[in-house]
Amino acid sequence: MEILFSSLAILARWDVVLALLVGSVGGVVIGAIPGVGPAVAIAILLPATFSLDPIVGLTALLGIYGSSMYGGAIPAILINVPGTAVNALTTYEGTPMTRRGEARRALSLAYSASFCGGVFSVICLIALSPVLAIVAPMFGSREIFLAALLGIILVILAHRGRVLAAGMTASFGIWIGTIGLEPVKYSQRYTFGQSWLAGGVDLIVVVLGLFALSQAFLLLVEPDKANKSEGISGGLFVGFKELLRHKRVAAVSSSFGVVMGMIPGVGEFTAQFLSYTYAQRTSSSPETFGNGSPEGLVASEASNNAVPAAAMIPLLALGIPGEALTAMMLSVFYVHSVVPGPQLFQTQMDFVIALYIALLILNVLVIAFLLVSTNQLLRVIEIPTRFLGVAILTLSFVGVYSLRNSAIDCAIAGGFGILGFVLKRLSLPIVPIILGMVLGGIMEIKLRTSMMRVDTPLDFISRPIAFILFLIILLVVAAHIRGIWLSRKTKGITHHGR
Repeated sequence: MEILFSSLAILARWDVVLALLVGSVGGVVIGAIPGVGPAVAIAILLPATFSLDPIVGLTALLGIYGSSMYGGAIPAILINVPGTAVNALTTYEGTPMTRRGEARRALSLAYSASFCGGVFSVICLIALSPVLAIVAPMFGSREIFLAALLGIILVILAHRGRVLAAGMTASFGIWIGTIGLEPVKYSQRYTFGQSWLAGGVDLIVVVLGLFALSQAFLLLVEPDKANKSEGISGGLFVGFKELLRHKRVAAVSSSFGVVMGMIPGVGEFTAQFLSYTYAQRTSSSPETFGNGSPEGLVASEASNNAVPAAAMIPLLALGIPGEALTAMMLSVFYVHSVVPGPQLFQTQMDFVIALYIALLILNVLVIAFLLVSTNQLLRVIEIPTRFLGVAILTLSFVGVYSLRNSAIDCAIAGGFGILGFVLKRLSLPIVPIILGMVLGGIMEIKLRTSMMRVDTPLDFISRPIAFILFLIILLVVAAHIRGIWLSRKTKGITHHGR
């Protein structure tokens, strides 16, 4: 109880409350603008959060992360254009409902399902916190190294059909992270005699280039367009009543979101796929899926909104981000010398609980904002894409320059912006680069630390958790290889059958 009161005291500050309001409302607006997305917004805001207290900066970023999917459902339902990438599945059911004249019903149901998923995940994680406080200290250097290795393997294998490309971009990210002074003996690596490379390549510069600048370039080279939408008449509270008729789908989908969010490299897309498949297979009317099924809409929105809170588990407990947005948040911890990991749960449990309560409040703020201002939000859908491109470009370079007042950082960000633009045009994965930089650094430090206490290779997995993680890595790799073999065998049989 004392920890709870301490957590509430951390949140009961005017700057934290303001950060929650700005993050939640700003995230909804960003999510509702097609072509921007939370990654771009968080990348642009990162430099500004470094001057704030950790709790203030993180609540603002969490607000954008957790609320953007709410806003992303608006254009997905009304104009068949997902506001964020994870709202793509929402278009399958939301747009047909709009065409039937049920736009208000679809939006209301999407908001209700999103609120259900978000609140359910936070409640689960608050309940799990005492368990995490016991388990997290059992992770030493070896365990964290293996967990980071498992995370990067899962990130690569999650890119189905593009595993080789994901592996190459992750390796590129790991290499970028090695540039500069190495962390033990401080010898220079890959600096080629250039003094400006001695400090390494800053993660935020790379993030701004790959996500924000590349998106600005895309918006500027594509034809200018402004989406049109019609207003919604009537209240949006009816969705909560209808959600009760689909409470089984909402509960299972939220559970999928929590479980998938805790696994590095998996995230919203896998949670959505599993939830949507489950809803379709157990539905009494599966033929309606893809043609405006309320159950499909609930499955999509409940699962993706349950992920953000769950994704904080590996970040806070082990210091291992599962995807790009939590990797960006990790940099906020590092700037303020707050090290996520086992010690955080032992020494700053009130800080952890405060973040979870902030996520709970965030969902309440967002749903209240959406229920009264959806029609006003429709105006942001109509912003011309060229204008967005110029705004993102300007804000990105201002953010990069403000980090260290360095024109070299701006040039590096521009280079990564061009790289990100090319990768996006070729449909190649970008996220593994960021996770490669972050997880590669963690793996190197933990490996070199653990090797001081290891005499033989078997000693590395002599502890129970290390051995379990090692087995999971072997099983994941073996399952992937088996999947490739079965796929080729099936293709071979099909080819001979012809």
